[in-house]
Amino acid sequence: MNPIDLLINPNVAYLLLVIGTLLVILALFTPGTGLLEIGALFILILAGYGAYNLPINLWAMILLLIGVVPFLLALRKSHRIEFLVIAILSNVIGASFLFQGATWWQPAVNPILAVIVSILTGGYLWIAVTKVLEVERRRPVHDASSVIGKVGEAKTEIHEEGSVQVEGELWSARAEQVIPLGAKVRVVKREGFILLVETYAQ
Repeated sequence: MNPIDLLINPNVAYLLLVIGTLLVILALFTPGTGLLEIGALFILILAGYGAYNLPINLWAMILLLIGVVPFLLALRKSHRIEFLVIAILSNVIGASFLFQGATWWQPAVNPILAVIVSILTGGYLWIAVTKVLEVERRRPVHDASSVIGKVGEAKTEIHEEGSVQVEGELWSARAEQVIPLGAKVRVVKREGFILLVETYAQ
């Protein structure tokens, strides 16, 4: 089969669209590598070629685009499961019905393929996003600036770099003068995730 004909097959275009979307979501969870972003862009370009050459349901396209909003709300803002459910349903229905069949309500994608992919996609999104939200809820809510003035212990020799333990937590640290391993230290300043410490004189 001609590769071009393969790309304009509704089933292939549908699979490419779903895979590209999942890669975009993975890239949101693990930003910075660049590989996921490049892979997602390449696959979505192939899916876009198929979508450009196939008749599409405008309502399904709008549903896909609208579904991005509750997904972002669930992930970044409100952290509410209801928004995640709406996002998954929008994605599953919109992708399945994107390419026109004989009528507006009949998808061009093989129904069995659409059901299998929808279950797998919905399950993946549910597990992945709920895990992210669970981690977000477990993050400590205390003010990191409260360590200023606290006394801790040098876990390495400290000068330009090193580590200290303050109130049970391990921090990266630096000092203006060399502080030996095991010495008591006092936190005088916090610069991001690095503590500026000095020798603690009892």
